[in-house]
Amino acid sequence: MFVDTHAHVNFNAFKDDGEETLQRSLDNDVKVINVGSQYSTSARAVEYAHKFETGVWAVIGVHPVHLVKRTIEYKDSEELQPAEIKTSGEEFEYEKYLELARDPKVVAVGEVGLDYHHFEGVENIEKSKKKQKEVFLEFIKLANEADKPLMIHCWDAYDDLYEILKNNPVKKLGVVHSFVGGYKTAKKFTELGYKIGLNGIVTYSESYDRLIKELVLEDILLETDCPYLAPTPKKGERNEPVFVKYVAEKIADLKEISVEEVADQTTKNAEKLFNI
Repeated sequence: MFVDTHAHVNFNAFKDDGEETLQRSLDNDVKVINVGSQYSTSARAVEYAHKFETGVWAVIGVHPVHLVKRTIEYKDSEELQPAEIKTSGEEFEYEKYLELARDPKVVAVGEVGLDYHHFEGVENIEKSKKKQKEVFLEFIKLANEADKPLMIHCWDAYDDLYEILKNNPVKKLGVVHSFVGGYKTAKKFTELGYKIGLNGIVTYSESYDRLIKELVLEDILLETDCPYLAPTPKKGERNEPVFVKYVAEKIADLKEISVEEVADQTTKNAEKLFNI
């Protein structure tokens, strides 16, 4: 059994077959945590979670790129054709998200964090960074009030993220999802108690082989980040939770252990962190 700890079956890419995709995942022994990126997709993640008695959960939050209204071109490691994404410019409302966070099907707060990569259409970058940090701190407060862990997005901002997490403890800790840093950076977060989320990116090249070899299995969570970042050999297709097995296979190969061992330990990691 696997747990895809970071999926977006609640996104428009699955608007015609979201429930079918989730059922197919469960039929193939893959449990799913759907993650919101703004209020609408967070609420939809909760809605999907309640459609299934077990095996599907939700995470709620505002992705940092949605704090400024604009259009950005999305590219992810040459895996998908570039796509235009219209961000919402959402104003964070603490009480609305706290209400969602208290839902029993919500297992974490996220994806929230820092994104210093996408500044297209931003007039004042330093002001944007400041706002991201302020909202992230509010979400840390919210996670502690709701007694839930954090699901963290970070791109080109690991130093600032580390300082924030070191100085603002999260009671239930969390995961740095879609990790693309090196082992020394990962070690800083694992020493704070955070897990490292690995997805299809690690199957594209040997760039993350050392990271995988050096990380202990107890610190790793599996994810897809679907519909993005489909792993080899599904690269170029719409990603979905059942493809998480290819990430597990890459980890197993590099660590010279069985896929079953990877599945067992990463599932235990997810169950413990998210209390599922």
